[in-house]
Amino acid sequence: MKLGYLSSFAVLATVVSCGASADENFLGHVKGAEVLPKGASDLYMKVNWRSDKGQGNYDAVDIFAEYEYGVSDRFQFGVGVKGRSVDTEGLLIDGYLPKEGNFGPKLAGLEVTGKYMFLSPALDDFGLASYVTLDYDWMDPHSGQDKNTLSLELELIGQKYFLEGQLIWMGNLSVEGTYSDRGALEGLPADFEWPTDPEMELEITAGTGVSYRFAPNWFIGAEIEYQTEFETEVGQERYSWFAGPSLHYGGQSMWATLTWLPQISGGGEMYEGQLDTGLHLIEKTKNEVIFKIGFNF
Repeated sequence: MKLGYLSSFAVLATVVSCGASADENFLGHVKGAEVLPKGASDLYMKVNWRSDKGQGNYDAVDIFAEYEYGVSDRFQFGVGVKGRSVDTEGLLIDGYLPKEGNFGPKLAGLEVTGKYMFLSPALDDFGLASYVTLDYDWMDPHSGQDKNTLSLELELIGQKYFLEGQLIWMGNLSVEGTYSDRGALEGLPADFEWPTDPEMELEITAGTGVSYRFAPNWFIGAEIEYQTEFETEVGQERYSWFAGPSLHYGGQSMWATLTWLPQISGGGEMYEGQLDTGLHLIEKTKNEVIFKIGFNF
Protein backbone atom coordinates (compact mmCIF):
# COMPACT_ATOMS: atom_id res chain seq x y z
CA MET A 1 0.00 0.00 0.00
CA LYS A 2 2.79 2.44 0.91
CA LEU A 3 4.61 1.64 -2.32
CA GLY A 4 1.39 2.45 -4.23
CA TYR A 5 1.07 5.84 -2.54
CA LEU A 6 4.77 6.59 -3.13
CA SER A 7 4.45 5.63 -6.79
CA SER A 8 1.38 7.84 -7.26
CA PHE A 9 3.12 10.73 -5.51
CA ALA A 10 6.20 10.29 -7.72
CA VAL A 11 4.09 10.39 -10.88
CA LEU A 12 2.19 13.47 -9.68
CA ALA A 13 5.42 15.25 -8.73
CA THR A 14 7.01 14.41 -12.07
CA VAL A 15 4.00 15.65 -14.04
CA VAL A 16 3.92 18.92 -12.09
CA SER A 17 7.69 19.45 -12.29
CA CYS A 18 7.82 18.96 -16.08
CA GLY A 19 5.16 21.66 -16.55
CA ALA A 20 2.28 19.45 -17.69
CA SER A 21 -1.20 20.92 -17.20
CA ALA A 22 -4.40 18.98 -16.59
CA ASP A 23 -6.39 18.12 -19.73
CA GLU A 24 -3.68 19.19 -22.16
CA ASN A 25 -3.77 17.32 -25.48
CA PHE A 26 -0.61 15.27 -26.04
CA LEU A 27 -1.88 13.81 -29.36
CA GLY A 28 -3.94 14.94 -32.35
CA HIS A 29 -7.15 12.92 -31.92
CA VAL A 30 -6.69 10.60 -28.94
CA LYS A 31 -7.58 12.29 -25.63
CA GLY A 32 -6.30 11.87 -22.09
CA ALA A 33 -8.40 11.26 -18.96
CA GLU A 34 -7.25 14.26 -16.91
CA VAL A 35 -9.65 17.13 -16.17
CA LEU A 36 -9.14 20.71 -15.04
CA PRO A 37 -8.98 21.28 -11.24
CA LYS A 38 -11.97 22.89 -9.57
CA GLY A 39 -12.20 26.58 -10.46
CA ALA A 40 -9.55 26.40 -13.20
CA SER A 41 -10.19 27.46 -16.80
CA ASP A 42 -8.54 27.10 -20.16
CA LEU A 43 -8.95 28.46 -23.68
CA TYR A 44 -8.22 25.90 -26.35
CA MET A 45 -7.92 26.27 -30.13
CA LYS A 46 -7.59 23.62 -32.83
CA VAL A 47 -6.79 24.07 -36.54
CA ASN A 48 -7.29 20.99 -38.72
CA TRP A 49 -6.14 20.96 -42.36
CA ARG A 50 -7.59 18.13 -44.51
CA SER A 51 -6.23 17.67 -48.02
CA ASP A 52 -6.12 15.40 -51.12
CA LYS A 53 -9.00 13.18 -52.26
CA GLY A 54 -6.96 11.50 -54.99
CA GLN A 55 -8.19 13.67 -57.89
CA GLY A 56 -8.47 17.38 -58.51
CA ASN A 57 -7.59 19.79 -55.73
CA TYR A 58 -9.20 19.59 -52.31
CA ASP A 59 -8.34 21.56 -49.17
CA ALA A 60 -10.49 22.07 -46.10
CA VAL A 61 -9.61 23.91 -42.90
CA ASP A 62 -11.58 23.46 -39.68
CA ILE A 63 -11.06 25.90 -36.82
CA PHE A 64 -12.40 25.19 -33.34
CA ALA A 65 -12.14 27.37 -30.22
CA GLU A 66 -13.39 26.22 -26.82
CA TYR A 67 -13.57 27.59 -23.28
CA GLU A 68 -13.40 24.91 -20.56
CA TYR A 69 -14.07 25.26 -16.81
CA GLY A 70 -13.41 22.89 -13.91
CA VAL A 71 -16.68 22.57 -12.00
CA SER A 72 -15.06 20.13 -9.56
CA ASP A 73 -11.84 18.15 -9.38
CA ARG A 74 -13.60 15.42 -11.38
CA PHE A 75 -15.91 17.26 -13.78
CA GLN A 76 -15.39 19.99 -16.38
CA PHE A 77 -17.60 21.49 -19.05
CA GLY A 78 -16.86 23.43 -22.20
CA VAL A 79 -18.52 25.56 -24.86
CA GLY A 80 -17.03 25.98 -28.30
CA VAL A 81 -17.50 27.58 -31.70
CA LYS A 82 -16.50 26.20 -35.11
CA GLY A 83 -15.31 27.87 -38.30
CA ARG A 84 -14.63 26.22 -41.65
CA SER A 85 -13.48 26.76 -45.23
CA VAL A 86 -13.58 24.28 -48.15
CA ASP A 87 -11.75 24.78 -51.45
CA THR A 88 -12.43 22.15 -54.12
CA GLU A 89 -11.67 22.02 -57.86
CA GLY A 90 -11.65 19.31 -60.51
CA LEU A 91 -13.73 16.77 -58.61
CA LEU A 92 -17.49 16.21 -58.25
CA ILE A 93 -18.86 13.35 -56.10
CA ASP A 94 -22.52 12.28 -56.10
CA GLY A 95 -24.09 13.12 -52.76
CA TYR A 96 -20.97 14.79 -51.32
CA LEU A 97 -19.23 17.32 -53.62
CA PRO A 98 -21.90 18.93 -55.81
CA LYS A 99 -20.02 22.09 -56.86
CA GLU A 100 -16.50 23.39 -57.32
CA GLY A 101 -15.47 26.55 -55.58
CA ASN A 102 -14.08 28.19 -52.46
CA PHE A 103 -16.61 28.12 -49.62
CA GLY A 104 -15.83 30.10 -46.50
CA PRO A 105 -14.17 30.77 -44.20
CA LYS A 106 -17.30 31.25 -42.17
CA LEU A 107 -18.96 30.28 -38.90
CA ALA A 108 -19.91 26.62 -39.10
CA GLY A 109 -21.25 25.33 -35.78
CA LEU A 110 -21.49 25.30 -31.98
CA GLU A 111 -20.50 22.65 -29.45
CA VAL A 112 -21.05 21.83 -25.76
CA THR A 113 -18.85 19.28 -23.94
CA GLY A 114 -18.72 17.59 -20.56
CA LYS A 115 -15.96 15.41 -19.10
CA TYR A 116 -16.10 13.36 -15.90
CA MET A 117 -13.03 11.62 -14.45
CA PHE A 118 -13.87 8.43 -12.54
CA LEU A 119 -10.20 7.58 -11.81
CA SER A 120 -7.19 9.90 -11.92
CA PRO A 121 -4.19 8.65 -13.93
CA ALA A 122 -1.86 10.59 -11.60
CA LEU A 123 -3.36 9.42 -8.28
CA ASP A 124 -4.82 6.03 -9.16
CA ASP A 125 -3.18 3.11 -10.93
CA PHE A 126 -5.28 3.77 -14.05
CA GLY A 127 -7.13 6.84 -15.31
CA LEU A 128 -10.70 6.53 -16.58
CA ALA A 129 -13.05 9.26 -17.81
CA SER A 130 -16.19 9.77 -19.87
CA TYR A 131 -16.61 12.54 -22.43
CA VAL A 132 -19.90 13.79 -23.88
CA THR A 133 -20.21 16.13 -26.87
CA LEU A 134 -23.34 17.77 -28.27
CA ASP A 135 -22.83 19.83 -31.40
CA TYR A 136 -24.91 21.58 -34.01
CA ASP A 137 -23.40 22.38 -37.44
CA TRP A 138 -24.89 24.27 -40.37
CA MET A 139 -21.99 23.91 -42.84
CA ASP A 140 -21.16 20.56 -44.43
CA PRO A 141 -17.52 19.61 -43.66
CA HIS A 142 -17.12 17.83 -47.01
CA SER A 143 -18.61 20.23 -49.56
CA GLY A 144 -18.93 23.55 -47.73
CA GLN A 145 -22.65 23.64 -48.64
CA ASP A 146 -25.44 24.37 -46.17
CA LYS A 147 -26.28 21.28 -44.12
CA ASN A 148 -27.91 21.10 -40.69
CA THR A 149 -26.54 18.36 -38.43
CA LEU A 150 -27.16 17.55 -34.77
CA SER A 151 -24.71 15.09 -33.21
CA LEU A 152 -24.32 13.43 -29.81
CA GLU A 153 -21.05 11.64 -29.04
CA LEU A 154 -20.32 9.44 -26.01
CA GLU A 155 -16.67 8.58 -25.38
CA LEU A 156 -14.77 6.42 -22.88
CA ILE A 157 -11.17 7.48 -22.16
CA GLY A 158 -8.35 5.51 -20.54
CA GLN A 159 -4.93 6.79 -19.53
CA LYS A 160 -1.91 5.39 -17.69
CA TYR A 161 1.51 6.77 -16.73
CA PHE A 162 4.66 4.67 -17.05
CA LEU A 163 8.28 5.37 -16.08
CA GLU A 164 7.11 7.80 -13.35
CA GLY A 165 5.21 9.91 -15.86
CA GLN A 166 7.80 10.02 -18.63
CA LEU A 167 5.70 7.72 -20.87
CA ILE A 168 1.94 8.24 -21.19
CA TRP A 169 -0.52 5.78 -22.75
CA MET A 170 -4.02 6.90 -23.83
CA GLY A 171 -6.95 5.02 -25.37
CA ASN A 172 -10.40 6.16 -26.57
CA LEU A 173 -13.62 4.47 -27.68
CA SER A 174 -16.58 6.56 -28.87
CA VAL A 175 -20.00 6.27 -30.48
CA GLU A 176 -21.58 9.24 -32.26
CA GLY A 177 -25.13 9.52 -33.56
CA THR A 178 -25.92 12.23 -36.13
CA TYR A 179 -29.16 13.58 -37.62
CA SER A 180 -28.57 15.56 -40.83
CA ASP A 181 -30.77 17.49 -43.24
CA ARG A 182 -29.78 19.21 -46.50
CA GLY A 183 -31.70 21.65 -48.64
CA ALA A 184 -32.06 21.45 -52.42
CA LEU A 185 -29.36 22.96 -54.67
CA GLU A 186 -29.97 24.65 -58.00
CA GLY A 187 -27.90 24.18 -61.12
CA LEU A 188 -26.97 20.53 -60.59
CA PRO A 189 -26.94 18.05 -63.51
CA ALA A 190 -30.19 16.11 -63.89
CA ASP A 191 -28.57 12.82 -62.92
CA PHE A 192 -26.55 14.19 -59.98
CA GLU A 193 -27.41 12.71 -56.59
CA TRP A 194 -27.99 15.23 -53.79
CA PRO A 195 -30.36 13.69 -51.18
CA THR A 196 -32.64 16.13 -49.39
CA ASP A 197 -34.36 13.61 -47.13
CA PRO A 198 -33.18 13.63 -43.48
CA GLU A 199 -30.53 10.99 -42.68
CA MET A 200 -29.34 9.20 -39.56
CA GLU A 201 -25.71 8.11 -39.17
CA LEU A 202 -23.84 6.13 -36.52
CA GLU A 203 -20.07 6.57 -36.24
CA ILE A 204 -17.75 4.39 -34.13
CA THR A 205 -14.17 5.46 -33.40
CA ALA A 206 -11.41 3.65 -31.51
CA GLY A 207 -7.93 5.05 -31.01
CA THR A 208 -4.81 4.59 -28.93
CA GLY A 209 -1.45 6.31 -28.62
CA VAL A 210 1.59 7.05 -26.51
CA SER A 211 3.56 10.19 -25.71
CA TYR A 212 7.14 10.18 -24.42
CA ARG A 213 8.93 13.07 -22.68
CA PHE A 214 12.37 13.30 -24.31
CA ALA A 215 13.34 16.68 -22.80
CA PRO A 216 11.90 19.01 -20.14
CA ASN A 217 8.43 20.09 -21.31
CA TRP A 218 8.81 18.32 -24.69
CA PHE A 219 7.03 15.12 -25.78
CA ILE A 220 7.06 13.03 -28.93
CA GLY A 221 4.11 10.74 -29.60
CA ALA A 222 2.32 8.47 -32.02
CA GLU A 223 -1.30 7.38 -32.38
CA ILE A 224 -3.46 5.07 -34.44
CA GLU A 225 -7.21 5.43 -34.98
CA TYR A 226 -9.94 3.35 -36.60
CA GLN A 227 -13.24 4.94 -37.65
CA THR A 228 -16.30 3.48 -39.32
CA GLU A 229 -19.76 4.83 -40.17
CA PHE A 230 -23.14 3.17 -40.63
CA GLU A 231 -26.00 4.85 -42.47
CA THR A 232 -29.73 4.20 -42.62
CA GLU A 233 -29.98 2.69 -46.10
CA VAL A 234 -26.52 1.28 -46.87
CA GLY A 235 -25.33 -0.23 -43.59
CA GLN A 236 -21.56 0.15 -43.19
CA GLU A 237 -20.76 3.04 -45.50
CA ARG A 238 -17.04 3.54 -44.82
CA TYR A 239 -14.07 2.69 -42.64
CA SER A 240 -10.57 4.13 -42.32
CA TRP A 241 -7.33 3.66 -40.40
CA PHE A 242 -5.21 6.70 -39.51
CA ALA A 243 -1.75 6.77 -37.90
CA GLY A 244 0.93 9.38 -37.39
CA PRO A 245 3.34 11.26 -35.11
CA SER A 246 2.89 14.21 -32.76
CA LEU A 247 5.18 16.80 -31.20
CA HIS A 248 3.95 18.35 -27.95
CA TYR A 249 5.12 21.17 -25.69
CA GLY A 250 3.63 21.46 -22.21
CA GLY A 251 4.35 24.52 -20.05
CA GLN A 252 2.89 25.85 -16.81
CA SER A 253 0.38 28.17 -18.46
CA MET A 254 0.22 26.97 -22.08
CA TRP A 255 0.67 23.90 -24.25
CA ALA A 256 0.81 23.19 -27.98
CA THR A 257 0.63 20.07 -30.17
CA LEU A 258 1.42 19.48 -33.84
CA THR A 259 0.21 16.23 -35.45
CA TRP A 260 0.37 14.63 -38.88
CA LEU A 261 -2.31 11.94 -39.21
CA PRO A 262 -2.47 10.45 -42.73
CA GLN A 263 -5.00 7.80 -43.75
CA ILE A 264 -3.09 4.52 -44.12
CA SER A 265 -5.98 2.23 -45.11
CA GLY A 266 -9.69 2.42 -45.79
CA GLY A 267 -12.67 1.08 -47.66
CA GLY A 268 -16.38 1.29 -48.31
CA GLU A 269 -18.02 3.43 -50.96
CA MET A 270 -15.84 4.88 -53.74
CA TYR A 271 -16.59 7.80 -56.06
CA GLU A 272 -16.85 7.26 -59.82
CA GLY A 273 -13.40 7.14 -61.38
CA GLN A 274 -11.57 6.76 -58.07
CA LEU A 275 -8.34 4.78 -58.29
CA ASP A 276 -8.29 1.75 -56.01
CA THR A 277 -5.65 3.02 -53.59
CA GLY A 278 -7.03 1.16 -50.58
CA LEU A 279 -8.30 4.40 -49.01
CA HIS A 280 -11.74 5.90 -48.37
CA LEU A 281 -11.68 9.29 -50.11
CA ILE A 282 -15.33 10.35 -50.28
CA GLU A 283 -15.71 11.67 -46.73
CA LYS A 284 -12.06 11.41 -45.73
CA THR A 285 -8.79 12.68 -47.22
CA LYS A 286 -5.31 11.28 -47.63
CA ASN A 287 -3.72 13.76 -45.23
CA GLU A 288 -4.65 15.56 -42.06
CA VAL A 289 -2.47 18.07 -40.18
CA ILE A 290 -3.63 19.22 -36.75
CA PHE A 291 -2.33 22.09 -34.64
CA LYS A 292 -3.65 22.69 -31.13
CA ILE A 293 -2.82 25.32 -28.54
CA GLY A 294 -4.21 25.82 -25.05
CA PHE A 295 -3.87 28.52 -22.38
CA ASN A 296 -4.54 27.79 -18.70
CA PHE A 297 -5.72 30.43 -16.26
